[in-house]
Amino acid sequence: MTPKPIMSVSGLRGIVGTSLTPQLIQRFTAAYLRFLDDADIPGPLIVGRDGRDSGSDIAEQIQTIITSHGRDVFYGGILATPSLGIQIRQQQAAGGIQITASHNPLPYNGMKLYSPQGQILNQAQADQVLQNYQNRLDPTSSATESGSQATQLSKPHDPHLKALLETIDVTAIQQSAFHVLLDSNHGAGSPLGIRLLQHLNCQLTLLGETPDGQFSHPPEPTAQNLQSVAQHVLTESCDIGFCQDPDADRLALIDEQGRYIGEEYTLALCIEQRLTESPGNVVINCASSGMNHQIAEAHQCSCYESAVGEANVVEKMIATGAVFGGEGNGGPIDPLVGLIRDSFVGIVRVLDLMARRDQSLSEIVRTLPTCSIHKATREVGDFDLAAGLQSLPEQFPDAEPDWTDGLKLRWKDGRWLILRPSNTEPLVRAIAEAPTLPQAVQMCEQALNALD
Repeated sequence: MTPKPIMSVSGLRGIVGTSLTPQLIQRFTAAYLRFLDDADIPGPLIVGRDGRDSGSDIAEQIQTIITSHGRDVFYGGILATPSLGIQIRQQQAAGGIQITASHNPLPYNGMKLYSPQGQILNQAQADQVLQNYQNRLDPTSSATESGSQATQLSKPHDPHLKALLETIDVTAIQQSAFHVLLDSNHGAGSPLGIRLLQHLNCQLTLLGETPDGQFSHPPEPTAQNLQSVAQHVLTESCDIGFCQDPDADRLALIDEQGRYIGEEYTLALCIEQRLTESPGNVVINCASSGMNHQIAEAHQCSCYESAVGEANVVEKMIATGAVFGGEGNGGPIDPLVGLIRDSFVGIVRVLDLMARRDQSLSEIVRTLPTCSIHKATREVGDFDLAAGLQSLPEQFPDAEPDWTDGLKLRWKDGRWLILRPSNTEPLVRAIAEAPTLPQAVQMCEQALNALD
């Protein structure tokens, strides 16, 4: 059976040549262009890609489609997802397309779609694009002979670099002269990451710096996938290890002792740094650690929850006037840089915290609330997930159900469990937080078994 492409608020993903074909790319791009036309949003588009080999041909095809529809294109080449968002604002563009499958395996590629604000499309906007796609628009229906053209972006990383440096104490970090390992895993993070860390006077150990998509380890930055990287941090006597996903919007951390600190702590450390500097509301998604609530409370600030997905977090941030936000998968969002997940925000905020406090990463982590989270997945197949979720509250009668996104069960002692369909893979995700890791593992296993 040919696998189906995955379309959601996170965009489009599929296996190149099977579920992701040139015909599908043409239809999906046309659906996005119709969305912009219907919303009367004029202007050029920005196109970029991660390091995957297939991205070059896809980028060429998409640029041709866009120019044939009467819009100019600025092409950024290999560009991090947050950098593309910043370029949209810099160029006053109508939107943009990032060619990436994020953390999906190498055979995949896909497209992330942006608004004129440099943000990933929200649910309503994404729904309109999907409706256009389902209406099977003729991709050539709005073709024009307008003479539109594609132009290479000049210095595509500069605006992002400038915005990042304006949010931190550059001198304090430079004087600390940290030894940093950067693992970009042959994705889009290294071109900006190397420049950023060199500017901050860091001694660099680089892994996967060539952005050719030939991943050295599975692309999702989890503890299991980063075991070899953690060993490098220890043997090279680094102060910290920064590990990016292929399009560089997520960041995992490894401390100076070679221990995987993880993705959840990326957001928590950023929130701690930001609220120490400037208190205010913060927003996390409902699958992120409860320690963010405790950090906000310690700073006498409010922490709000949204549905999973950066577009949902961003909408809640705007509604609450939040000074920071993000997702516990290693995706911090800093309004001072851009309303989009950004691994580089994590890099500079964590280094700033270490420099100002003159403490190691492990010492700072010990000052934060503990986080025992377990994440598990199961293939959906033909299983009726909606019906399965409806029956689960009966299995956990002492928990309060929350249907914000999938099913979240909350216990009075602070434990929680969430089950929800993935936006990016044909999976159901189970995430649990408890006082100990064995408890969290048991909660996920119990919930997934209860779906049978």
